[in-house]
Amino acid sequence: MKEMFKSLRIHIKIIVNRFARTRHEYMSDKNFLIIAAIWVGTLSGLAAVVLKTFVHELKNILDSGFNIQYENYLYLVTPLIGIVLCVFFVRTFFKKRKFDKGLSSIIFSISRKNANVEKHKSFSHIITSALTVGLGGSVGLEAPIAITGSAIGSNTAKDLLMGKQHRTLLLASGAAAGISAIFNSPIAGVIFAFEVLLTEVGIPAFIPLLIASATGAVVSKIFGAHQIFYLTTSEWDISALPFYLLLGVLCGVVSAYMIRTTLGIEHYFNQRTQPYHKAMIGGLMIGVLLFLFPPLYGEGYVVINQILSGNYGSLLDRSLFYQYNTNTWFLLAFACLIVLLKVVASALTVGSGGNGGIFGPSLFTGAVLGLVFAGTVNQLGWVQLNTVNFVAVAMAGVISGVLHAPLTGIFLIAEITGGYMLFIPLMLVSAVSYFITRYFEPNSIYKKTLIERGMLTTDKDQEVLNELMVSVVIEKDFVLLSPDQTLHDLIKAIEHSKRNIFPIVDAKGKLHGIVLMDEIRDVMFRTELYDTTKVDELMVLPPATIDIDTPIEDVIDLFETKSIWHLPVLENGKYLGMVSKSGVLQYYRKQLIEIDKQVAVADA
Repeated sequence: MKEMFKSLRIHIKIIVNRFARTRHEYMSDKNFLIIAAIWVGTLSGLAAVVLKTFVHELKNILDSGFNIQYENYLYLVTPLIGIVLCVFFVRTFFKKRKFDKGLSSIIFSISRKNANVEKHKSFSHIITSALTVGLGGSVGLEAPIAITGSAIGSNTAKDLLMGKQHRTLLLASGAAAGISAIFNSPIAGVIFAFEVLLTEVGIPAFIPLLIASATGAVVSKIFGAHQIFYLTTSEWDISALPFYLLLGVLCGVVSAYMIRTTLGIEHYFNQRTQPYHKAMIGGLMIGVLLFLFPPLYGEGYVVINQILSGNYGSLLDRSLFYQYNTNTWFLLAFACLIVLLKVVASALTVGSGGNGGIFGPSLFTGAVLGLVFAGTVNQLGWVQLNTVNFVAVAMAGVISGVLHAPLTGIFLIAEITGGYMLFIPLMLVSAVSYFITRYFEPNSIYKKTLIERGMLTTDKDQEVLNELMVSVVIEKDFVLLSPDQTLHDLIKAIEHSKRNIFPIVDAKGKLHGIVLMDEIRDVMFRTELYDTTKVDELMVLPPATIDIDTPIEDVIDLFETKSIWHLPVLENGKYLGMVSKSGVLQYYRKQLIEIDKQVAVADA
C-alpha cells in the first residue's frame, strides 16, 4: 500500500511538472496566475470549512457533558486534553522538523526564505488548532487557517514552477482566502494580506488576491457558512464622539498590554524544554481559568454574539457567580477581569503547546472592552451610550492595535457585523488605537517576535541584506580542474577563462583547493613542467568556505576579516560555485536603487 501511494505521488508530480512546462506555450503568466488564484482560493476555502466543522463537532461533544447550567467542571480537564493531544501529534509526526506556530513564520518566509512554506502546514495546522480550540484552548482559528492557506498557495506555485514573485503572491492569496472563508469577508481578507503579509507589494497584486479571497468566501457559502456576528446597526450620535476617541485610547493601551503579555508568557514557556511538562502546567492553568471564567473558552465568538444581541448577563452563564447575572456592577467587574485574563489564557494555550492565534482573542477582548466602557459610562449616568455600537467599534480598535492593521480592523468589523453605518467611529477608534499602540509597541505582535529573535529588522539596509541569499549571488562560470590534471591543462584553462581563480574538484564534487593565477606566475612559462607538474601541487586551501545556507551577514564578515574577494560555496560538502565580494555589493546597490524608485513613485 505504501509503495502504491508513493508511485501515485510520483506520477502526479510528473504530470504537474509536464503541465507547468508546457502551459507557457498556450497561456501568459498573467492569465495563468488568475487560474492558480482560483485553485488556491478553493482549496483554502475548503480547509477553512473543514477546520470550522471539526471545531464545531468537538464543541458539541463537549457541551453534551453539561447537565446543569453552571456546572463547568469539564473545563478543568478538556483544555489539558486538547493541548496534550496537540503536543503528541507534533512530537510524533514532526519530531525531526520545526513546527512553527503563528503568522510570524509566514512573514519570515516571505522576507527571508523565498516564500517557501513547508508542505505539511497545508494540513498540520488544521489538526492541531482544531484539537486545541475545540477542547477549550482560548485562542483563535484565524492564524492557523491563514498559515494553511499560505502553505497551499506557496506549494501550488512551487509545484507549478512559478518564481518567487508569483509564489509570494499565491502565498498571500491563500492566507486571504482562508481569512475570507472563516469570516465570510472577502474584502477584509484581501486587506489583511496587504497590511500584515505583503507590506511592499504593488496594486496589481490586488487582482489575484481579490479572486482568491472571493473564491474562498464562495466555497464557504456553498457549505453553509453564514454571517459570523449579528449587529442591529443604528446611527451613531455626534455627541458620543469624545467617548469614541477615549475608547480608541483605551483600545491602544489594552492592545499594548496584550502584545507584551502574550510574548512574555510565551517566552517563559519557551525556556522550558520538556513539552509534556509544559502541556500539563499550561493545560491545568487554563482549566482553572475556564472553570472560574467560562467565557474564556475557545475563540469566544458565541459570547460576542450574545453581547451584540444585548444579552450581557450571558457572561455569567455556567459561572460560579451565575446568581449575580442581574447585578450590573458585578457584571462589569467580571467583564473587566475577562478583558485582562483573555490574553493570559491565550498565551498559556500557545506557550504550553497548543496551536492558535491572537486574532480571535483580540476580537473577543475588544467586544468585552466595549461592553465595559459603554456600560460603565451608562451606569455613572454621564450620558447614555449605544452599548452595541461601542462593542463593535472596540473590536476593530483592538485588532488594529495588536496586529498594527487599522484597515483590516475597520473593514473586517464592517463586513462581519454589517455595521457599515459605523464607518466613521470605526475609522476614529482604529486610528487612535493604532497610534497609541505604536507609541508603546512600534512593531506588531508578529514582527516583534521576529525582531527579538534577530530574524527581521526595521533597518532598510539590513532588510536588503536579510533578503539576499547565497543562492542568488552564486557564480558558476569558473573553469574546474581535477587534482590529477597537469600544469598544461591549467594553462589551457587560463586561455579560455576570464577568471583568475580555478577550483580543484574531484569526480565526486569534493573541493580540494583553489589555484590562484597570481601565485603561479613563476611556473606558467616553464614548459618543461607542463606535463610533470600536477595542479594539486600548485593549489592552496581557500581561506574559508561557506554553505549554500550561510547567512549573507556571515559571508560579508568573512570577506572583511579574511581580506578576500572570493569564497567557495558548498552544499553537503560538494562544490557549487563561488561568491564574490563585488557580486554581493553589486546586488546590494541594485536593490537599493529599486527601493529608491519605489519610494519616488509613491511620493509622486
